[in-house]
Amino acid sequence: MTEFQNIFSVVWMIFSLSFLVALTGAMSPGPLLTYTIIKSVKTSQRGYLMGLWIITGHALLEMCVIVLLLYGFSFFLQNVIVVRAIGIIGGILLIAFGSSIMRNVYRGNISTDFMDEGAPSGEGELIKNPVLGGFMISMANPYWWVWWATIGFAFMIQFEISFQDWSKLIAFFLGHEAGDLIWYLTVSILSFWGIRRLNKKAYYGILYCCGLFMILFGLYLGISPFFKAT
Repeated sequence: MTEFQNIFSVVWMIFSLSFLVALTGAMSPGPLLTYTIIKSVKTSQRGYLMGLWIITGHALLEMCVIVLLLYGFSFFLQNVIVVRAIGIIGGILLIAFGSSIMRNVYRGNISTDFMDEGAPSGEGELIKNPVLGGFMISMANPYWWVWWATIGFAFMIQFEISFQDWSKLIAFFLGHEAGDLIWYLTVSILSFWGIRRLNKKAYYGILYCCGLFMILFGLYLGISPFFKAT
């Protein structure tokens, strides 16, 4: 019984710490947060669940990265050439997404029917499928890759996360995804029930700011890796 309690305490500690580390990272502003807000307010039916589906896609990508790290691919993610390539590609994608939002706002092509009670369902901007969107937006962010190659990988080494101990591996993964899920689901719920009560001009203003943020963040992601020491 004592051995079981020891295993449980270790697993619970890994889950809790992984949860807290993920939560602090998830709460930092970024393209995935912007995408979640936009998808939540643009989806008329069950938009409050967008955070769940977006993090599902995000979690699938993180599962792949964890497997790669366990197989010894951390050096690949720390390579300056790889970081710069990801920065350029990710920056271009984010600039394209942000430009699309701002262009549609300027042209008035974004429907606000979802603000009307009983309005039919409407598709969100950007990537229509939220699971695919969560996957692609995360993959386009080079700093997400850098986080896993440094903080995430250091955490895995510290607590000896490996295929040899599935209890630790599962606790680490579930704790991390639980932190992401709680934050982004909260964001999608608040966005769906809060922003939907705004008038059209206010909503367009928020979308325009989100689009501008994605463009600026994309420029930053594309340029900043070249100013880091090799």
